[in-house]
Amino acid sequence: MIRSMLVVAVCMFVLVAASPVRVGYEVGDTVADFKLKNTNGKMVALSDYKDAKGVLVIFDCNTCPYSKAYNDRIIALSKKYGAKFPLVLVQSNDPSISPGDSYEEMVDHAASHGYDFPYLFDETQNVAKAFGATNTPHAFVLKKEGTAFKVIYIGAIDDNARDASAVTKRYVEDAVDAALNNKAATTTKTKAIGCTIKWKNA
Repeated sequence: MIRSMLVVAVCMFVLVAASPVRVGYEVGDTVADFKLKNTNGKMVALSDYKDAKGVLVIFDCNTCPYSKAYNDRIIALSKKYGAKFPLVLVQSNDPSISPGDSYEEMVDHAASHGYDFPYLFDETQNVAKAFGATNTPHAFVLKKEGTAFKVIYIGAIDDNARDASAVTKRYVEDAVDAALNNKAATTTKTKAIGCTIKWKNA
């Protein structure tokens, strides 16, 4: 009897140990509110967008070559959807590892590129961890459902990081269009292509 109980206990331990640890949001999850400092010095929260159809959250930075390649496309997304589906950019790199991504550099970057949307500093990196963001850029399309924001797409902005003119699949645009038309996104998850987020040393 004792031996049987030990075998069961060992099996349960193995099953638990083998189970993957879930990190970040998945499609269908409700996103918790967050509040971060914008480059204009004001605090911006997800809950500020209670009257929007949804929010496009993109984790990005100043320095990554992929981020630079997508800069104009991100600005275009804001111009196209901003009135109904605001774009929020979040910078989570640790400036001590990536000096070009300090808050001061973010302020200059936003001004020089004419950002008309929030560029938020995730200094503690808690927001990136909550989302499960790994790269720059890494997009999360959030649809407003009642009073909640739910994830309907996670991943790349489109299918060609290097050449905007060669894009054939616009994942983020398709997901936002679907949300605005109260339809399900055709593609809900892709692999984010870009530099890895520079995490603080433990």
